[in-house]
Amino acid sequence: MGDLMKTLSAFTLSVLISCALIPSSASAQEWTTLFDGSSLDGWTALGDANWELGEEAVSANSGSGVLVSDAAYGDFELTLEFWVDEPANSGVFIRCADPQRVTDSSCYEVNIFDTRPDQTYRTGGIVNVAAPSAVIDAGGQWNTFEITARGSHLMVTMNGTQTVDVTDDQFASGPVGLQYGGGIIRFRNVRIR
Repeated sequence: MGDLMKTLSAFTLSVLISCALIPSSASAQEWTTLFDGSSLDGWTALGDANWELGEEAVSANSGSGVLVSDAAYGDFELTLEFWVDEPANSGVFIRCADPQRVTDSSCYEVNIFDTRPDQTYRTGGIVNVAAPSAVIDAGGQWNTFEITARGSHLMVTMNGTQTVDVTDDQFASGPVGLQYGGGIIRFRNVRIR
């Protein structure tokens, strides 16, 4: 009986180790790339911002507008990288109720605006919903946003620091929007799951 238990224990241990070493294809396939730097397929441009592709990013430096995803999302994790100059005014809109009218009153806007006159909802905050818990300046460098929406629970992490953890139920589902409002903005590696 002792040898059988040792054999079963060794077998169970080897199966567990094997499972741990095999990458999970399910988790790798969960992410959907919304923007990979090569094309704006899957996006609609609103406004007159001069969106241009180059260096694996989409950028704008004049006009005003939003790139809106063709698909809508309810619960998700969204990751992206962005670069702005110091005076830039931009944002990432989520759960837009009306994809033809993308504003901070029809969507949640995760703000990118270091020099916002009213600093309450500056970079890393959700405009009119949650001030950022940390002051992080984005200007002049590549930054990351991780935005999570689960039911009414919204979380924002910027450059590894959580800036928002709030409950709000204004908007349940809708497209994602990448905004250009002023200065220089670049977005890259936009993914969702």
